[in-house]
Amino acid sequence: MNKFLYSIILFLLTSSISAQRFSASLPDYEAYKAFKGKPLSDKFSNIESVKIVYDLRQKKMYYFNSTLIQHHYDFVTDYLGYDKGVEVFNDDNYSDTEKNRDYLLGNLNHVKGTDKWVFELAASDHMPILLIERFYNLIVQSTFIGTRLNFYLNNPEKMEWHQQQKFRIPCVKSDYIFNEIKYQEVVSGSTIGILKQYKLKDLENIKPKADEIIVLDGTPDILPNVRGIIVNELQTPLSHLVLLGKNRKIPIMAYTDAFKDNTIKRLLFKKVEIKIGIDTFYIKETDKKIVLKSNSKKKKLIIDNSITDLVSLNTIPKNGVNYIGSKAQNMAYLIAISKQIPFKTPEDAHAIPFYFYTKHIQKKSISPLIEELLANSQKDSMVWIHQQLKKIREAIKKEPIDPELIAKLNQTFKNAAFKNFRFRSSTNAEDLDDFNGAGLYDSKTGILGDSIKTFEKAIKQVWASVWNEASYTERELFGIDQHNIAMGVLVHRSFPDELANGVVITTNIFRKDFPGITVNVQKGENSVVKPEKNEVCEQFVAYHLNDGKNDTDFDVDYTSNSNLNNNEPLLSRKEMSTLFLASKKIEEKMYRYWRKNRFHPIDIEFKIVGENRDLYIKQVRPYND
Repeated sequence: MNKFLYSIILFLLTSSISAQRFSASLPDYEAYKAFKGKPLSDKFSNIESVKIVYDLRQKKMYYFNSTLIQHHYDFVTDYLGYDKGVEVFNDDNYSDTEKNRDYLLGNLNHVKGTDKWVFELAASDHMPILLIERFYNLIVQSTFIGTRLNFYLNNPEKMEWHQQQKFRIPCVKSDYIFNEIKYQEVVSGSTIGILKQYKLKDLENIKPKADEIIVLDGTPDILPNVRGIIVNELQTPLSHLVLLGKNRKIPIMAYTDAFKDNTIKRLLFKKVEIKIGIDTFYIKETDKKIVLKSNSKKKKLIIDNSITDLVSLNTIPKNGVNYIGSKAQNMAYLIAISKQIPFKTPEDAHAIPFYFYTKHIQKKSISPLIEELLANSQKDSMVWIHQQLKKIREAIKKEPIDPELIAKLNQTFKNAAFKNFRFRSSTNAEDLDDFNGAGLYDSKTGILGDSIKTFEKAIKQVWASVWNEASYTERELFGIDQHNIAMGVLVHRSFPDELANGVVITTNIFRKDFPGITVNVQKGENSVVKPEKNEVCEQFVAYHLNDGKNDTDFDVDYTSNSNLNNNEPLLSRKEMSTLFLASKKIEEKMYRYWRKNRFHPIDIEFKIVGENRDLYIKQVRPYND
């Protein structure tokens, strides 16, 4: 074969392959469907996406196959002859000027099951407005979508421009996409079980069996011991259901049409296999064997009752986990870290050691009730267990507290700048590597010198929460020896004036191979981890595109904005920056205190407080993914 003929054949083959992998236009949905793939981030479960490159030098548009070619950089390198390194590519083509740009880079997203089309830039792309509008119009002209296309405001910069009415193209916020979500992976995985349906109120009297996959009409306060869970309301990614589900390692999904879905209805009371993925689920009848987990091994907890005085957390207690619990010990670490990094911790932080709880429950009206429960004489009766737990809680709250403890607290806080104090659980069975205990125990407020919201009442309510249905059930499931549970109490000033509160996970939970922190934040004291029905919090990922060295060199990618704040940002960019830097430095310091490897993310709770909008960090614990 001569060289000329060989070259023609090679050219035809290359052209044929290229034709399958990219196109200058998308004339109809079939053309879009041929190129569509999953977005790189799993921040939305209902999006399909095609990547776009516009070559500024050649004035050519490229829509390319997002399944075969994952990154814009890969496409321009392999198909357009780009020969510079990835850092130069990022610096030039995500900058705030056209000067050194070779390309405009974007994504054409479709909200599945709707006629909603969204043009999105990377959150790290600081493309100027005129270029964004030019890019938008080029997409409108070269696709079947036309003016149905909307531009997605996914970072603070673009949100600010929109507020200032600088855009001349249609723009949308996260609610445009989020309001269409019907399915959400909570904990991925597959499982086999008998499919049953319950109302939440049923669970007060009925105990689902361990071989069941259950469908619920809301979010349970207590996770039953089952093979899998389907709830019919969406979850915030850092809610207690999510954290406890991950801890349990059982597949859980949210599906708003769960009670209407004909497939689910048809399979009720049958043995099924369910597979829960990021953007979809599969359920079918099966004859596979149900393998139940057994947890015969009891986990012993340590109780050191030798410390009989209040513990100041201004210095780090030695082995404090054994006598004040993990939460209080971690607060001492945070206070030490806050002396080096610009964030605040709750003032007047002290811990009530296990000694006082142990002494209280040894009283004759309490101890026999606990022993009767732990004898498990009627362990299969949910009604009996709930009644017994209630008796224990009432007995703990009824018995008078050691007056010496109240005297110590009054003396310690008599000159404090605050009168309202928060009393928070710090047991030996929470905030652990393999048991986070999220939402299992109670926190209460006591007011110095008050005759109604007394310190005594607050402490006893926190102690009583050791025997909440949820905390007892979760410990039982994890094989924790219930005889050895002990409650310390973390005490510090309370926050009646909080402007916002939230949770940070120091990893990008939506994109495993990409850096960042994940933040959920809500207005005022409205809960992020146990939101009211139909409440949506602000959620974003903050990250460095390259190796950022200062507090402005980071980017923010919104998944949702708070519907309690009119879908406007709750935090300023400066506040996000402070939170980002503080979180990463706390993570680094906690590795040393906990003596962990540096790839273990942490879970941080924070507040924005007062006229100066101070950042307070109120809790840190391991994140169990």
